[in-house]
Amino acid sequence: MHGSAWPYVLLVLCGVVPTEIWRTLGAVASRGLADGSPVLTWVRHVSTALLAAVVAKLLLTPSGALALVPWWGRVGGIAAGFGAFFLFRRSFFAGVLVGEAVLIAAASLWG
Repeated sequence: MHGSAWPYVLLVLCGVVPTEIWRTLGAVASRGLADGSPVLTWVRHVSTALLAAVVAKLLLTPSGALALVPWWGRVGGIAAGFGAFFLFRRSFFAGVLVGEAVLIAAASLWG
């Protein structure tokens, strides 16, 4: 195999395969549960909290290039994305798009 293909093979083996195994096991385990069951509600809440914690850590205590963006630019991106989410009828896409646009603008102008 060519040397340039190894990073992609490693990405699939270390990133995609373990994720898909857990997704498949979760789908099989939840097959008999109703959508509103307490177990699935708990899982949904925990996964949402974990995602929110990761986003907060990345934006409030960043490393790398994101650390060069002023804190108010990062917080402004969060606020704008949150506002767009509700303004566009709870549209996840709109929230991410607006938040990312504000973050990129802050990085371009003041980063």
